[in-house]
Amino acid sequence: MIKWNFEKLDLEGAYLITPFFAEDIRGGFLKDYSQEVFEQNGIRHDLKEVFYTISHKGVIRAMHFQRVKQQAKLVRCVSGKVYDVIIDLRKDSSTFKQWRGFILSGENQKELLIPEGFGHGYLVLEDSIVSYKCAEKFYGEYDDGIRYDDPDMGISWPYEKVGGKEKVINSIKDDNLQSFKEFLSNYEAFL
Repeated sequence: MIKWNFEKLDLEGAYLITPFFAEDIRGGFLKDYSQEVFEQNGIRHDLKEVFYTISHKGVIRAMHFQRVKQQAKLVRCVSGKVYDVIIDLRKDSSTFKQWRGFILSGENQKELLIPEGFGHGYLVLEDSIVSYKCAEKFYGEYDDGIRYDDPDMGISWPYEKVGGKEKVINSIKDDNLQSFKEFLSNYEAFL
């Protein structure tokens, strides 16, 4: 049996979480969210919406966020493997513009609690299903993001694990996202 573990990250409000897992001769039981357990660990995450992405190896999902009604997210790779990245976009934060990357996989069962005011994206290292448990619903009119490869963010993606950057699969929408400099010039719209 693996009990809950909450590792507070050096980006304020972000956690790497090991969920509860028990197994026996039948298989396993995993609990990746409990309002009571989260609150006992000083975390408030009101669940409003749950969705899943299904992605092929090489897909990259840019650094997404909502400009208004920002979403705190609890993200877990249910099956497969992704390199998951978060970046602090809160200008008043001491860790503004700092990013961290994590391997999330069906095997390691780790999940990330991503606070409001962060950008989030990932590179799919194996065909994957990723679960999002959001504390705010999705609003298409507020959907936004920053290009995953913007040099001003300086994110080091493990392209070699998908055969090189030229093998990355990106959506047209994500190809047309703003740069980090454009994001900064429009920062008031993010508040």
